[in-house]
Amino acid sequence: MAHQSEQQGHAAHESTYRTTGPFTEWLDKRLPILRFANDTMMSFPTPRNLNYWWTFGGILTFCLAVQIVTGIILAMHYTPNADLAFGSVERIMRDVNYGWLLRYTHAVGASMFFLAVYVHIFRGLYYGSYKAPREILWMLGVVILLLMMATAFMGYVLPWGQMSFWAATVITNFFTAFPVVGKFITEWLWGGFAVGNATLNRFFSLHYLLPFVIVGVVALHVWALHVPGNNNPTGLDVKGKQDTLPFHPYYTVKDGFALVLFTIVFAWFVFFAPNSLGHPDNYIPANPLVTPPHIVPEWYFLPFYAILRSIPDKLLGVIAMFGSIVVLFLIPWLDTSKVRSMRYRPMMQWFFLFFVAACGVLMWCGANPPEGNFVLYARLATSYYFAYFLIIMPLVGMIEQPRKMPESIAKPVLPGGGGAMPARASAAPQTKG
Repeated sequence: MAHQSEQQGHAAHESTYRTTGPFTEWLDKRLPILRFANDTMMSFPTPRNLNYWWTFGGILTFCLAVQIVTGIILAMHYTPNADLAFGSVERIMRDVNYGWLLRYTHAVGASMFFLAVYVHIFRGLYYGSYKAPREILWMLGVVILLLMMATAFMGYVLPWGQMSFWAATVITNFFTAFPVVGKFITEWLWGGFAVGNATLNRFFSLHYLLPFVIVGVVALHVWALHVPGNNNPTGLDVKGKQDTLPFHPYYTVKDGFALVLFTIVFAWFVFFAPNSLGHPDNYIPANPLVTPPHIVPEWYFLPFYAILRSIPDKLLGVIAMFGSIVVLFLIPWLDTSKVRSMRYRPMMQWFFLFFVAACGVLMWCGANPPEGNFVLYARLATSYYFAYFLIIMPLVGMIEQPRKMPESIAKPVLPGGGGAMPARASAAPQTKG
């Protein structure tokens, strides 16, 4: 009960908003939106020890905004017709003012979006951001990942090139592996008995709609974040004002700096290597009579594609692919350790590094044909992927001896050691928030 009251008190902090004139005072009494923005985005008490891995939440918001804005404009010029789609994309590139920039920004933006979300997920895994009381926060994040994957897959089909067409054909065909309902689901997705014009129209409609659904789930995700407050690298709960800083200006400046660096990388790909993350076959119009020699999805789907292909049975492969996402929902209960952060879990750190390596191996195997040693490597990496969550997490949490932890995030572990500023000195800036 004491822990819950402390968390609720942290989230429902005292408002620091002050009206600046008759209009803001009038608005505040009727629609306190400015007070809400101040209390949730400006003065919100944030752990003082957040590192740059925490900046990817803001980066993801930026990526989502870029995808929605560019997507809306591209939809004004795109034609969702199997006979005209490929040509309309080429027209956007050649005839629409800055159409090439819009298209490349949208295409590269999808890759940057997934890069940021994967870093965000790995950070959450390492620092235990899924543990109580943040289980709902974590599960909403997994829902966002699923929506992103569905949106990206449908968007990949829209250029109606060779790889788009055959990726849609291969992936949707896997639903037929499910008994009874599989054929119905596949034909519903196709809008008929094969991938064609109806499929393209359905995918275009859903690709346009789902980003706004993502915005709604992101709002719930942020709401769920503000109830217990941010986790932090130590995994400790904040204890009073000495452990926190107002979000603005401290973290707005820090996040802004990280966003500038991220945008530089983003812009480099857009202007200098826009097609390096795609497949050259997608510049060939879709042809149902010619199958590409090697069908691959976008790079951010490769680990899941490798899991799918590593299992010889079609149904079990599809179950394993979807299971690799479903298992993420169960992590808050699979991890039996009482310590959140892996900073203080030396044994688990090694298993986590192997897990990251296994994901890299799966991506590498997914980009190569399913033959020879690639099949063996994919099976080993798939086995470790599921073993990490279903076996290693529960067992290591019960047998591991964590390192000594500090009393609070503002105090070092060893007496006289380095770390946070003294409480008296660190308290000064907080009174300004």
